[in-house]
Amino acid sequence: MSAIRKGYIRPVDFKQGRVDMTHGSGGRAMAQLIEELFLAAFDNDFLRQGNDGALLAGAPGRLVMATDSHVVSPLFFPGGDIGCLSVHGTINDVAMLGARPLYLSASFILEEGFPLADLKRIVDSMGRAAREAGVPVVTGDTKVVEQGKGDGVFITTTGVGVVADGVRVSGDRARVGDSILVSGTLGDHGVAIMSLRESLGFDTVIESDTAALHGLVEAILAAEPDVHVLRDPTRGGLATTLNEIARQSGVGMVIDEEALPVREQVAAACEFLGLDPLYVANEGKLVCICAPEATEQVLAAMRAHPLGRDAVVIGSVEEDPHHFVQMQTAFGGRRIVDWLTGEQLPRIC
Repeated sequence: MSAIRKGYIRPVDFKQGRVDMTHGSGGRAMAQLIEELFLAAFDNDFLRQGNDGALLAGAPGRLVMATDSHVVSPLFFPGGDIGCLSVHGTINDVAMLGARPLYLSASFILEEGFPLADLKRIVDSMGRAAREAGVPVVTGDTKVVEQGKGDGVFITTTGVGVVADGVRVSGDRARVGDSILVSGTLGDHGVAIMSLRESLGFDTVIESDTAALHGLVEAILAAEPDVHVLRDPTRGGLATTLNEIARQSGVGMVIDEEALPVREQVAAACEFLGLDPLYVANEGKLVCICAPEATEQVLAAMRAHPLGRDAVVIGSVEEDPHHFVQMQTAFGGRRIVDWLTGEQLPRIC
């Protein structure tokens, strides 16, 4: 019988193993999970220091900070999973203020019994997304709850970034006469999730549009530093996002139904499910509001970027004391595009 190496600890079983309460106890099992899973996937100088936080280098400009929790169901879906979604979502929240994202933190709530193979798949996806975006996960936390008191895994990510001098992007800056642009097709993420939940089969697979948008934002700001508003239309979709901005800025908006970019298969799925694409979540699209004289250069900059190649102008900002969002319909009339009422698609991000 061969001798066991001194100090040997059996590696974490990522094929058959499951999360248990010791993985959140603060002891050896937790330290081993952090080293063999999280450090391996997110590896960078900040994490290797082994501290409970990260000492970060300063950067010129104004600081931006955003946090987002992710509870999407199912955890894996066409085009992505909760891992890359948690990275993209927070990077985008930072970028929508005109900031360059610098760092991320990640917090995991794990349910006892969750397969370690699935957890590794999620964490590896996060690591790839962070590396591709150039925004490292520099600190984090892990907790485990008893079986039946969670739903597999919940992830909270926080992002820090900087806004350069001369850039002032905010939801309260839309002005009468401004143009409203979207970077691409609407409703892809929400329909991808819902079609999987309902086991719907389509001739073409509908994939989530989840993506990090800070590169697209950088291209837009290089073309026009004085962009007024940027926003990613996630929960509640485009309709809710425009209503939020209209209320913040004290203006009204009119969008053109025929200009709205919606994939044919997404429109068909929405019709089948009784959904309105205007209210369906997106995870890789943005709304841009800019001065009318800057519209063409902003649109050209968006279309020159891979994530904005389908960008279009969909409407304009107008004066309205009621701050309504309206849609010019294909039939020549107008209708109110109101806030989302209720929960059209729960657990979407």
